[in-house]
Amino acid sequence: MRITIWNEFVHEQSNPKVAEIYPEGIHGALAQLLSKGVDQAEVRTATLQAPEHGLTADVLANTDVLFWWAHLAHHKVSDEVVERVHQRVMQGMGLVALHSAHLSKIFCRLMGTTCNLRWREADDRELVWTVSPGHPIAAGVAQPIVLNSHEMYGEFFDIPAPDELVFISSYSGGEVFRSGCCFFRGKGRVFYFSPGHETYPVFADSNIARVLCNAADWAYQPRVSQIVTNESPESPSGWFEAP
Repeated sequence: MRITIWNEFVHEQSNPKVAEIYPEGIHGALAQLLSKGVDQAEVRTATLQAPEHGLTADVLANTDVLFWWAHLAHHKVSDEVVERVHQRVMQGMGLVALHSAHLSKIFCRLMGTTCNLRWREADDRELVWTVSPGHPIAAGVAQPIVLNSHEMYGEFFDIPAPDELVFISSYSGGEVFRSGCCFFRGKGRVFYFSPGHETYPVFADSNIARVLCNAADWAYQPRVSQIVTNESPESPSGWFEAP
């Protein structure tokens, strides 16, 4: 499985607390846990600051599952790159959008809604409840996952009804949130997972790591996602499924 992890890499360079929690960046932490937890994974990282944000046509053509973490710099992402990612999802690449990536250009485009929600950063306890225990993303995950301190995300979450709802979170303030949502877009699979605020070491939690590794496995469709981008008489749209 060829995994690319995209992180805007802004907080880690501007906030000492985030740099202390994620000294190699959030993308570095995600790369470590996915390399350990996903069998035979080839993992690369990309950031906002790289040419074409590190998401060139060649990188995306060789990506089966793209992880996306973002918060402060949604507006700085090139529309050309967003279009490129959107096409790859339609062709079968998996996308896992994490935490504040709900407002990323690519997620909003795939959803077709504002993707707005309620939030509060006040050290809430979050319980992540599995509501679809037979779903592969929930395999081996504690019921519930307990995050003693986290940012609150609450309803209403302005997204289309998920094709599959895996997790719902509840908070010490009484709010609830659809925190693990699956969508099918074109030939691609999209999973949104809300835990992962930058000032909490969420990605060090073993259950969160298990969810992300499961999500990679669920989103991976090797026969669909491996494409040829050069046009040919057999592929008038510029791509075809691998045999």
